[in-house]
Amino acid sequence: MSPDLSVVIPLYNEEPNVAELHRELTAALGAWGRSYELLFIDDGSTDGTFPALRALQGGDPHVRVIALRRNFGQTAAFAAGFAYARGRMIATSDGDLQNDPRDLPMMVDRLDEGYDIVCGWRRERRDPWLTRRVPSGLANWLISRTTGVRLHDYGCSLKVFRGDVVRSLRLYGEMHRFIPAIASEQGVRIAEVEVRHRPRRFGASKYGLSRTMRVILDLFTVKFLLSYSTQPIQIFGPPGLLMGAAGVIITGYLGYVRLFGGQGIGDRPLLLLGILLIFAGMQFLTLGLLGELQARTYHESQGKPIYAVREILETPVDGAAAGKGTRAVSAGP
Repeated sequence: MSPDLSVVIPLYNEEPNVAELHRELTAALGAWGRSYELLFIDDGSTDGTFPALRALQGGDPHVRVIALRRNFGQTAAFAAGFAYARGRMIATSDGDLQNDPRDLPMMVDRLDEGYDIVCGWRRERRDPWLTRRVPSGLANWLISRTTGVRLHDYGCSLKVFRGDVVRSLRLYGEMHRFIPAIASEQGVRIAEVEVRHRPRRFGASKYGLSRTMRVILDLFTVKFLLSYSTQPIQIFGPPGLLMGAAGVIITGYLGYVRLFGGQGIGDRPLLLLGILLIFAGMQFLTLGLLGELQARTYHESQGKPIYAVREILETPVDGAAAGKGTRAVSAGP
């Protein structure tokens, strides 16, 4: 039977943390009283992480290990975990012991209140100010303003999702931190709760300023996908119309001057500008139409709907004649 909760944890060269991480997760979820599985994703580690995981798996049936062929990055590791997770709910966490597994039952309870995603908020962070907390704060503010999904802590990996929500997502780059924003396209309900955060005890952090820059670049992609993925003409059309209209006005004015004023216009830079604007406007409109064709090809080739159903209320066919009541059927996107 499928467990209630799958906990997906990417690991890259975290050998010193593996045993303690497993112990804490087992203690927290074993006392919880509901079924669970621990899905460790070895993201191409070069130390003893995988042998340590193999030893754990041999002694604990709750443990499943997915070993990637090389280091693909945290987003790819999460995507692999989502693909192999069997739980009705899926939780994510870092493998460096900074997240506290004891927060998971509380977050699941909050999800059961009717939310689709519950995000952790490390209000009292145990990270260096200059290299981690300041860049993270700026990134959180920028992501919230850009996507419209306002969270205090996008970078916190401790999250709990309904399985049907997160399994439908396609993640690339550094987009695992944007999952709440990307999923907002489906109309999900998101809650944020305060969670504990602890200083790193073993190993070295894999984060840095260069990663912050990659996150900001991915933010442009997320904004485009949220706003224009199904209607690219809306981003290319307005500037195309404006430039085309400006070009028509300029050339119309010059035509009037030439026909009724008898003035020469062949050597005027304004003529070249008008013609350039007309052609640039046509190119933008054409680019928007080509984008519309690409968007339709993308959605139709994958059978990807442009809507998301939360649940279906219907009367069972075998009970319709007997006057039985309606039933609610959960439905994924």
